[in-house]
Amino acid sequence: MMMQLGARSLVRRFSRLAAAGAPAETTSAGVPRMPAFDHVPLPYDGPSAADIARKRAEYLSPSLFHFYSKPVRRSVDGSNARRIHIDRCVCERVPRSLRAEVTVCIVACVLQLNIVEGKRQYLYDEHGRRYLDAFAGIATVCCGHCHPDVVDAITRQAKRLQHSTVLYLNHVIADFAEALASKLPGDLKVVFFTNSGTEANELAILMARLYTGSHDIISLRNSYHGNAAGTMGATAQKNWKFNVIQSGVHHAVNPDPYRGAFGSDAEKYVRDVQEIIEFGTTGQVAGFISEAIQGVGGIVEVSPGYLPLAYDKVRKAGGLCIADEVQAGFARVGSHFWGFETHGVVPDIVTMAKGIGNGIPLGAVVTTPEVAQVLTRRCYFNTFGGNPLCTAGGLAVLEVLEKERLQENAFVVGSYLKDRLRGLQEKHEIIGDVRGTGFMLGIELVTDRQLKTPAKDEICHAMEHMKDMGVLVGKGGFYGNVFRITPPLCFTKEDAGTLVIYIGGVCL
Repeated sequence: MMMQLGARSLVRRFSRLAAAGAPAETTSAGVPRMPAFDHVPLPYDGPSAADIARKRAEYLSPSLFHFYSKPVRRSVDGSNARRIHIDRCVCERVPRSLRAEVTVCIVACVLQLNIVEGKRQYLYDEHGRRYLDAFAGIATVCCGHCHPDVVDAITRQAKRLQHSTVLYLNHVIADFAEALASKLPGDLKVVFFTNSGTEANELAILMARLYTGSHDIISLRNSYHGNAAGTMGATAQKNWKFNVIQSGVHHAVNPDPYRGAFGSDAEKYVRDVQEIIEFGTTGQVAGFISEAIQGVGGIVEVSPGYLPLAYDKVRKAGGLCIADEVQAGFARVGSHFWGFETHGVVPDIVTMAKGIGNGIPLGAVVTTPEVAQVLTRRCYFNTFGGNPLCTAGGLAVLEVLEKERLQENAFVVGSYLKDRLRGLQEKHEIIGDVRGTGFMLGIELVTDRQLKTPAKDEICHAMEHMKDMGVLVGKGGFYGNVFRITPPLCFTKEDAGTLVIYIGGVCL
């Protein structure tokens, strides 16, 4: 069965890849080494992964899930003179004579990874093992893990003032709001700070309803906008929806070029928006919310030309257009700073989080002065929104993005990576689609290209093998069969080449 091979086959396939153009540095097993990186992780003397897992099971929410599910079954001695754990599905197929060789490249398969340190595009586990991070904490770490400029900004602010309240003046929140507004087009210049993307989208939907006097919101099927009351309604995947009241939201047919009913025909998709307005509402709507690239939905780019047409229909019905930039924003798409800019539209409200703080709990809503006035009708307040610690870090993120030209890097390296991944698609039948832009890329795995049958089991095996080799990627899509490639924006061309080799290895 594809991707259910033993360790000897795994070693053999990487040996072939190495001979075909892998980096010169390889292990004795023929597996390419990670790119050189000048960082030595600090010694770790904290609790073990097993101890943390026990506490997590007892004290944290049982709803928490993880990608890697194969527990430790057996251990063998590796060449580095310490015990290294091998996953049973690999270990039981490895002859004793080969185990020492295999353990050079396969380590630590516990219930969850115990990640204890990060630096730039790499993460380290409790044993000091380095992992190439191609997921960035779900498209969150944009500048790189523990970027010194961001860390210094947070540390300086923490020493001066950790928290007060927005009821008092403080220059940090105003400085960051000004810098953020300068990144947006048109009259989008009034900023409301929140603590997450869910909060930001909740606020945006509230403002649209207040401003228009209408209640109906239109979102796209397959979308994800959050897990609170309003955003769960706008979210259109059963995987993320609980059986609670979610009123006033209509889900339009998703303009998905790969799986959609109309391919890339934007005009056919937008007819559904018009029909929702005509047959599902009073003819007036509060707003339309969409991502330019659906992140949780599996890195689905909406069809070219769709957003301008949809925006026009919604505005004619009195609604506001909301761009959810929680994942695509902050230079991740490479060609532009915001995902909506790739479609040539200007929204009425923009929501953001994740990359805004490089991992800090921070989000924002940016809108026009006219729309912003609606929240003066009552008292609107957010205790931690605009916290000086978070906004100092957010301002440092903007400065790093500019100083290190990370948007340009996302475009150049992301384009190179996408081209290389499309090369893999030509070789491997299991790769049904490669899509996205910049450092927001998706690889959809299918067992049948004609039927587009989701390769659900295969992607889980592939992720396990890649993790064992030291590469971390995400997965998503309604069927859970899409690799989500969203690395930190400092990801290099050498990193991209290494990632392609490993993905090619598990797709053979």
